[in-house]
Amino acid sequence: MSARDRIRAFLENNVGRIVTTHEIRKIAGISDYPRRIRELRDQEGMQIRSHRDRPDLKPGQYILESLERTPAISKGISPQLRSEILERNGYTCRHCGRGPGDKDPFYPNRKVILHIDHEKPLSQGGTNNRENLRVLCSACNETRSNIESASESAINILARIRRQSNSVQIEIYKRLREKFGNIE
Repeated sequence: MSARDRIRAFLENNVGRIVTTHEIRKIAGISDYPRRIRELRDQEGMQIRSHRDRPDLKPGQYILESLERTPAISKGISPQLRSEILERNGYTCRHCGRGPGDKDPFYPNRKVILHIDHEKPLSQGGTNNRENLRVLCSACNETRSNIESASESAINILARIRRQSNSVQIEIYKRLREKFGNIE
């Protein structure tokens, strides 16, 4: 039985229960279990959620919400389309302007890698159309976490604010307080 099969069986036997990375790693018997979880999600349509999908989960926690499968998500970005998007965006991150080889702000010993990102995530109904694709560096893409940038919903705005530094959060708070005062 493969690691993927063991993880699938474990999650199906624990549907609705929060499981930890420690448990999954032990069941899988391999260190690259996150890849197997992504495969189960993307290729088999398993409804596996993590802290990136649900605010009630902590990092290192997963939950299989249901045994019902959703349609598998196909990334489907060809090398030609990837090259076209990179060239269109000038080989720079659309958020921060970093390019290939620039230092990663979170890991100073690493260099950023450019990724093709969906402005509206596939999981929220986005497509692989050129208009929905852009370049993000590994640092910006990692912190994006399925947040739809064009959305004006309060949940997406709050998620973006929550990922900012304390100083930025305080600045936002002060400006909102100036505008609205103390609302009770």
